[in-house]
Amino acid sequence: MQRLSQDPRPDRLERARRMGFAFAEIEGEPYWDETAYYRFTAEEVDTLEQATAELEARTREATAYAIRNDLNGPLGIPDGAWALVKRSWERQEPSLYGRMDLRWDGTGPPKLLEYNADTPTALFEAAVIQWEWLESSAFPGEPDQFNSIHEKLIAAWPRLGLPDRVHFACARDSEEDKGTVDYLRDTAFQAGLDAPFLYMDEIGWNGSGFRDLEELPIDAIFKLYPWDWMLREEFGRWIPTAATRWIEPAWRLVPSSKAFLSLLWHLFPDHPNLLPAFLEPGRTGGPEISKPLWGREGANVSAPGFEVEGPYGDQPRVWQAYAELPAFAGRYPVLGSWVIAGEPAGLGIREDATPITRDTSRFVPHLFTP
Repeated sequence: MQRLSQDPRPDRLERARRMGFAFAEIEGEPYWDETAYYRFTAEEVDTLEQATAELEARTREATAYAIRNDLNGPLGIPDGAWALVKRSWERQEPSLYGRMDLRWDGTGPPKLLEYNADTPTALFEAAVIQWEWLESSAFPGEPDQFNSIHEKLIAAWPRLGLPDRVHFACARDSEEDKGTVDYLRDTAFQAGLDAPFLYMDEIGWNGSGFRDLEELPIDAIFKLYPWDWMLREEFGRWIPTAATRWIEPAWRLVPSSKAFLSLLWHLFPDHPNLLPAFLEPGRTGGPEISKPLWGREGANVSAPGFEVEGPYGDQPRVWQAYAELPAFAGRYPVLGSWVIAGEPAGLGIREDATPITRDTSRFVPHLFTP
């Protein structure tokens, strides 16, 4: 695993715009960063893929344990939502996607930092943008990329058991969320589905079911909107009584809770891909990082020498052994390993100038040498 500098393509932003990548720059700062890339060996990619498959298997096992033993309290899931979560799991409603954030420097086993199991972003740039970068760049030796995300998404839609029309929704005023949803809509179109869009505040209720602005029934919907937020919305009280299928399904609340990290460690202590994690401080045996159970984008994370402000400071927390991200040329990469329909599918790398990955991080491409 190496971080190598390069000259960015002079037309990179124009290429990004042509592909619909509207957030290649955010507030005048580059988000898509071509000044460097990461190079792996084929054996290193195999290690990442195997670790992802192993962690996905343990996640499913731990989710079953949590639901069987009604661990909604320790996980921070409201009592009123638990019946919905259990029903979703018992029906085995399939998951479309998720992103595991891993700490790895190319040596030893990759370590799970957290699992973004409900509303992961950085998908379009991982699936499409970095692939176009590789295809249009003149690297010797015909390098490859750990990236079958696009193909696996298209193949996954028919296997989810959904109707022919699936709505797609996100909150307003987030260019990144809208871009992610538009990309997923495109994969659904390519899989043969009708995929109308609406914003979350346009979801209506007619007394017996959810409807869109044209009064069409919302039989199935992909929502890039966290379950813990959605259940607090006005329409959230109707979700348990509606026949609508939600993607991601409600059972994904279980692995989405940061408290799930402590459950994984409880069930699989000393697992090579896990870090010690507990619901009380001081039990990991060394420096710790603490995270709010439903925090996002590094907000309100506290680590040795760092404390990030944010809106989640009043939430319960989990304490995890602190494994500082490796530093390459002063940048700290977190490896986002994608899971599509339960299978490892590819890699996206975000870098930050600090060991805490925040909303100001940059996306950097990768390749590997066969």
